[in-house]
Amino acid sequence: MLTKRQTAIFKTIVDEFTRTAEPVGSKKLMDLLDFNCSSATIRNEMAALEDLGLLEKTHTSSGRIPSSRGYRFYVENLMERELDDGVKHSLQAVFQERHYSMDEIVKKSCDILSQMTSLTSVVLGPESRYQTLQHIQLFPLSDTSAVAVFITDHGHTENKTFHFNTAVSVEDIKTCCNLLNDKLSGTPINEVVERMQQIEPLLASHIARHEVLFEAFVNAFMRFATDHVYCSGQSNMLYQPEFADIEKLKELMKMLEDSSLFRQLANHEGDVAIEIGGDNELIQVNNVAVVSSKFKLNEDEEGELMIVGPTRMQYSRVVALMEYMSKVIEDLYRSENR
Repeated sequence: MLTKRQTAIFKTIVDEFTRTAEPVGSKKLMDLLDFNCSSATIRNEMAALEDLGLLEKTHTSSGRIPSSRGYRFYVENLMERELDDGVKHSLQAVFQERHYSMDEIVKKSCDILSQMTSLTSVVLGPESRYQTLQHIQLFPLSDTSAVAVFITDHGHTENKTFHFNTAVSVEDIKTCCNLLNDKLSGTPINEVVERMQQIEPLLASHIARHEVLFEAFVNAFMRFATDHVYCSGQSNMLYQPEFADIEKLKELMKMLEDSSLFRQLANHEGDVAIEIGGDNELIQVNNVAVVSSKFKLNEDEEGELMIVGPTRMQYSRVVALMEYMSKVIEDLYRSENR
C-alpha cells in the first residue's frame, strides 16, 4: 500500500513521462508536485517506489520511468478517465453527417481513434461463426472481373472483387450466382467453403468455365470468414521515441501485419489481460501495450476496438475514448436495427 505522498509522486512521474517520454528526476518533481518536499525526500520515495517494482532507472539518466508493473498499477488504481463534452459532441457529429453502413461505422471509428490518439488502432469485427449466408449478388465488371456482394442473416455485407484468369460469360456468372443462392442460403459462413466443395459437381454440370468461378468464390469466402480485422494508423508508430530503434520497429510492424495475432490477444492466448472496469482490458506484449474495449451488436455478436502503442501512452484518454466510441457503435447499431 502506497502512502499518500508516494502515490502523488508516482502518479506525477507516470503523467510526466507519458507526456514527454523523458525520465523524471527529483528536481523536476519539485516543480511539478503541489506540495513542498525536499529533493532528498523525493529521492528516498523514488527509491522506495523502485524497490516496489513500480519505477525503474534508465541507463542514460538519473531520473526514473514507470515499469511495466507500474503501468499496470496505475491503470488499475490511479487512472482517471478524461473525455470532455466537446470531444463527445465532435464524435457524434461525424456520424450524423450521413447514413453509414455498420462496416463503415466500425472502420471510421477505428480511423478516428488512431487520429485522436496518434497511435495505431485495430477493430475486430464479429466472428463469422455466428452468421449464416443469406444472399449473394454478383455484378460483372468485364469479361475477366466481377464484384460479389455477400449478405448475412445479421445484415452484414461484404464486397469482394474477382479477377478471373480467363474470360467468363455473363450467363455463366448469372447461373453460378443462382445455384449458389439456391444451395448455400442459410449455411454458416465458416462452413460455406466445405459446402461449395460438395456442390462443385453440380456447378460443373451447368457452367462451362465452372472451375474459374469455383476458385474465385472459394477464395472470396475464405477471406470473408477470416478478414474481419481492420487496422489504422500504423505509420503513427514511426513518431514514437520508443520505436526509434529500427529492430523494435520491425518487430512492431511484423506484429501489426499479423491479423490473427489480434484474435489471439482478444482470446487471451498466452497473455494476462488486466481488466480496466467494464469491458476494457490492458495487455502488455514486450514493449507494446494493447488496450481493448468490447462493443456488443446483439446477444450473439460482439466486436472489439484496440489501441496499440508503447507502454507509455495516455491511458486515461485512450480508455475514455474507446469506451465512448464503443457506446457510439452500439447506439448506432441499435438505431439501424429498430
